[in-house]
Amino acid sequence: MIRVLLVDDQPLIRSGFRALLDLEDDIEVVAEAADGKAGLELARKHLPDVALIDIQMPGVDGIEATRRIAADPALTGVHVVILTNYGLDEYVFDALRAGAAGFLVKDIVPDDFLHAVRVAARGDALLAPSITRKLIHRYVTQPLPSRTGPGLDQLTNREREAVTLAAQGLSNDEIADQMVISPTTAKTHINRAMTKLHARDRAQLVVMAYESGLVAPRST
Repeated sequence: MIRVLLVDDQPLIRSGFRALLDLEDDIEVVAEAADGKAGLELARKHLPDVALIDIQMPGVDGIEATRRIAADPALTGVHVVILTNYGLDEYVFDALRAGAAGFLVKDIVPDDFLHAVRVAARGDALLAPSITRKLIHRYVTQPLPSRTGPGLDQLTNREREAVTLAAQGLSNDEIADQMVISPTTAKTHINRAMTKLHARDRAQLVVMAYESGLVAPRST
């Protein structure tokens, strides 16, 4: 059973998402909160698999709530998915760097929403290729200063190749096809790279790949 925490200051949004989630046999909404502070308390109490958190709320906003969840050793199993009305913006980048597993636009198609919750709960790739392409485009048009991150010299050639493909928006299955390996091996390469780079999840791995200079954005 996938345990979900909903954190949004708009009751209508929460009720809409809850209605969708409650129809699924493998998903349970364990708690709701209207602000980040209450969301943090409920996360510590219920230890959900997925926390769906609005990015902009009064008091403790989604970015700060994400940062605190990521920093709490007791909440390492909580995968934060940021909810936003506006798509890819600076707030989303801040949330990814803070430790979010990814983000969803609130007008998402119901089937895609449910799929994203399940993917986040597994700890697998959440950023869809279209979202990753937008992420890459931002680094192409407004690159951040490169920095040397921990563990880059520890990556094997195959791990580097897998990270490069992940940063291009490929799923584990697509990485496996490109590298002529099994999807399980592709996932293993990604997971090992995440461990070595101290990336909380795949979303942060993609961000770190560009920020560190491991993957160089190409001009279009």
